[in-house]
Amino acid sequence: MGKSIKGQTRTQLIRGLLRNVFGVDQLRSGQQRVIDSVLAGRDTLAVMPTGSGKSLCYQIPASLLDGTTVVVSPLISLMKDQLEKLEEIGIAAAQLNSSLTAAEELEALDSVRRSQSDIVFCTPERLATQEFLALLKDTRIALLVVDEAHCISQWGHDFRPAYLEVGAALRALERPPVLALTATATEDVVADIQQQLGTHDMQVINTGIYRPNLHYAVKQVTNPDERTSEALRLVREAEGCGIIYTSTVKAAEELLPMLEEAGESATLYHGRLHAAERKLNQELFMAGERRVMVATNAFGMGIDKPDVRFVIHLQVPASLEAYYQESGRAGRDGEVADCTLLYFHDDKRVQQFFLAKHYPDSAALRAAHEAVSAQALPARRDKRLQVALKLLKDGGLLRQNRRLEFLLTNREARASDYDRLAAQYQHKSERDREALELMVSYAQSARCRWKLLLDYFGDDTAGIERCGVCDNCKSPPTIDSVR
Repeated sequence: MGKSIKGQTRTQLIRGLLRNVFGVDQLRSGQQRVIDSVLAGRDTLAVMPTGSGKSLCYQIPASLLDGTTVVVSPLISLMKDQLEKLEEIGIAAAQLNSSLTAAEELEALDSVRRSQSDIVFCTPERLATQEFLALLKDTRIALLVVDEAHCISQWGHDFRPAYLEVGAALRALERPPVLALTATATEDVVADIQQQLGTHDMQVINTGIYRPNLHYAVKQVTNPDERTSEALRLVREAEGCGIIYTSTVKAAEELLPMLEEAGESATLYHGRLHAAERKLNQELFMAGERRVMVATNAFGMGIDKPDVRFVIHLQVPASLEAYYQESGRAGRDGEVADCTLLYFHDDKRVQQFFLAKHYPDSAALRAAHEAVSAQALPARRDKRLQVALKLLKDGGLLRQNRRLEFLLTNREARASDYDRLAAQYQHKSERDREALELMVSYAQSARCRWKLLLDYFGDDTAGIERCGVCDNCKSPPTIDSVR
């Protein structure tokens, strides 16, 4: 936009933007530190809790920097929401994802080509395409933002193979400054994000994960019927709206009619529903026309409903990262919210079953290679197949053409190749098992719930030993009750 952003002038510009454009009186300290780092041209990783205003950390720089800000996000619904909000305040933005019609896509591409958009949202899959990269190479890229950056890390709870291409895209674009954003990141995840992006001199700004308005509790149950009864009781006694997370589609579909029979206003969200039904159910919940959302973790990132008063986990999640992210969808308005885990020890087996299916073994790699050879790859690919294809590509057994279709290379595949490539994820599988054990330890612990979370994430910024509001702080368990 051609504006000077030095010294006092920059401060005045930011204040003016906040007041006149974004309708905000002042930045929070964490936001200010991130924006200052970005405007100084530094690669930056911001670890900021849900509801802390991460979007302003790129919207303000995008309004000041010369060139286009590209925001990589896995969430098409969030792109649409952000786009509408930016257009309302007069900031030019475009989105490129699979939801667009052909005419809308051509219009968006033209706006990028003409540098008419300050902010361009795209999925990681779109960023990886040769055509889009070629277009961006002819555009002045001021900043590349990686939203939900934990998805790029193989140690993160929500690793997504498409994110592995972001590092290659950065190199193809001759390394514009990077801003990576996430709500949670352990030391291992931070290091992996830096490695994947090739940004080893990254400014890491961690504002801490502590949210004192979230009141954590664990309720031990001894069988599935008691678990369901307890969930119904919690919903009945709770005020306001809330989310019940289940680990399986079956559990979600069984719980919904029980809630409805009990007179509760509820709806359903999981990955096996048709897209139109998912969209409708989400809109009913977001608009307040349904009080309770019963969902798998498919109902996740980008759900920005500030008045969620409770989150119940019917079954134990796979890790503390997943639990913090999902429970953190409560209380975004800063008001008190309850986060309750119903712990039945047999539920651990469900997560063990999922973990066993996450990563490809030698046989899965061979099957993926043979599917490419026979031109029989399915259109919809689960995470295990995506990882297999990525491993085969990195191992020189597959390549991708300009349309990103997988093709065989001239290299002959041997059994030892499949074994070698599969071994790369053995350590990851072990780490996933350890993460599940730590989740179980949290559920069984007599210590302060917040202290356990803060220790896990290596966060000492809050400086607390006891939160005073979790179940273990309010009613310390006896020795017998935690055996």
